[in-house]
Formats: sequence, structure tokens, C-alpha cells
Amino acid sequence: MVTIGIVGAGLRGRLFAEALQGQPDVTVVGLAEPSAKVAEEARGATGLPLVASHPELLEAFDPDAVIVATPDFAHRQIAVDVAEAGKHLLIEKPVATNLDDALAIAAAVHRSGVRCLVGFENRWNPHVVQAKAAIASGSLGEPITASATLSNSFFVPTTMLSWAAQSSPAWFLMPHTLDLVLWLTGRKPVSVSAVGSRGVLAKRGIDTWDVVHALVTFDDGSTATFSSAWTLPDAGDGIVDFRFQVIGTEGSVTADLSHQGLTVVSDKYRSAWPVSGRIGRSQVGPAVWMVQDFAAGLVDGGELGPGIDHGVLVTEIICAIEDSINTGQTVDLSVPITQPTGRAR
Repeated sequence: MVTIGIVGAGLRGRLFAEALQGQPDVTVVGLAEPSAKVAEEARGATGLPLVASHPELLEAFDPDAVIVATPDFAHRQIAVDVAEAGKHLLIEKPVATNLDDALAIAAAVHRSGVRCLVGFENRWNPHVVQAKAAIASGSLGEPITASATLSNSFFVPTTMLSWAAQSSPAWFLMPHTLDLVLWLTGRKPVSVSAVGSRGVLAKRGIDTWDVVHALVTFDDGSTATFSSAWTLPDAGDGIVDFRFQVIGTEGSVTADLSHQGLTVVSDKYRSAWPVSGRIGRSQVGPAVWMVQDFAAGLVDGGELGPGIDHGVLVTEIICAIEDSINTGQTVDLSVPITQPTGRAR
């Protein structure tokens, strides 16, 4: 039996707790949540015991593994303490929002020898899995270029996230698309050039980037472009715009994941995702399948998925994107991150 604790009892923490109910040889022993209001809501929703902090979670329940489902900027201390306690980890993407934190977490994971999955959930998205299979088959030839757009409506930074000012479209959204393209193409990034704009959200009291665009060049000369915004109109047909394309020498693969092929429009309800929620007795969706796979991998010792070093790479690229926006210069990723660089840390 594998026991799992969850730090962070918001929407994601509760989703993970529900997803693991009934999993063979897996028990969620409890959650940690500092907000009394959120903790009470989670207690009612999950029926699980709640404590106020991750040290209390470790002491009270001594789980085999811990899921870190706190806001993006609040991963370091939790992940380091959990790794040093010898517990396996699932860390929500991004690993951290600066390079120092990411490297500290990676060092703790490697020192302790624990297993770690970084939550790039689109690797469990059926559309992405099929795209990966098409590229891996060789039928599309060698990748020439790729593009990925993932944006949200104003609802996300203004209503859904209480901590949007401590994040950005780059930190909240681009980890998904960067991981997606890196996984699909298998290419090594060597440089980043980026631009961004801000001011619209600042007028709404959220001082962060409105829009970020990035160009990544890979070691074979191929390229990829990434765009993310937090300024889609709330009057649109959903809160997410998610599309990607990979063009190869012999073909291409394209996907629009915004609504998974289904749009429902009314005054109160504008979009639906068929691959989410519950179907029959089963909870479904990429995040669900990811956490279930994590737990199953702990039980049987099998592959978990993208690990801590890949998570650090994605954080490094986003730091380089920020650096490029701020300096107006292309950032060289070929310089080892253990040496001084101009990248944000």
C-alpha cells in the first residue's frame, strides 16, 4: 500500500484527492492547507483529515509520497522538506518561478534519491499522445518548426487566481506548451528571444504581463513559437484558447484543444470539455490520469513521467523568456546554468 499526502487543498488538491479514491493499493491519508476557509471546504468535499502545514502533514501521517499543489511560487520549501524527509514527489508545474528555487528542489531530490514527477499533464492528453505517436512513427519526417498558443480570458487572473500578480501568462501557461513541444520534437533548446506587453491587467490591479510571445531555437536549427495571454474577453466562448502545430519535412500535426470539439453557448455557460469531470463512475481528464499514473508508478516501480531535471529546464527557459523581454536581447541557453548568466534567478 502506498500512502499519499497532498499539500494545497484548493481546486487542484481536491481534484487529485478525488482522482486517487479507489485506486488499487493507494490511500490518500490527508491534506495540508493553511487557509481555514479552504481547509473546511476541502474537508467537506473530500472527507479527508486536514492539517495546517506540510510539517504537520509529514509528522501526523508519515506518507510515502506527497503531492505539492500549492501556488506556483510556493513550492521550494515544501518540496525540499518533503524530499529531505525521503518522500516521493509530484510537483505541479512549474517546479518553481525562479532558477534558484528550481535548482534547490532538484538538489534535494537528487540528494535524497526520491522519485519525482513534475505535473506536465498534457502528456496524458489523448490528442497530444496521438500527436507524439504520429511524430515518433517518422511519417511526418523531421520537425522543422512548431507553434503553440495557450491563453486565458480575464476570468483567470482576475477571479480564479488570487495570486495572479505573483505569476504571469508565461509562468502559468507556458510550462504546458514548452513541455508539449519539447516532448513532441525531442529537440534541445539553445536560445530564446521574447517580447511582451503589460498595462491592461495593471489597470485592473494585477501588475503582471498581459501577453508574452517567445521564439525558441533548437540545436538542429529548427524553431518553435509560443504565445500566451491573460486578456481574452470573458464574453467569448470559453476561458481557454489552446492550439498547437508541429510541421515536419514530410507532414504536420495540428490540434485545437480549446474545447475538445464541443462548445455549448448560453447566457451562463459557454464551453465544455468532454474529456474532464466524470463519465459513468470514473473521473477522467489529463490531470486525473497523470496523478493516477504517478500513484501506480509508485506501487509497481514503473516509469513516472517527466522528472525534476526536465522541470528545471522548463523553468530555465521561462526565466530566459523574462530576461529576453526585459533586456531586448536573445538569451543563450547553451551556457550551463551552474555558471553565472544573465538569466533571472
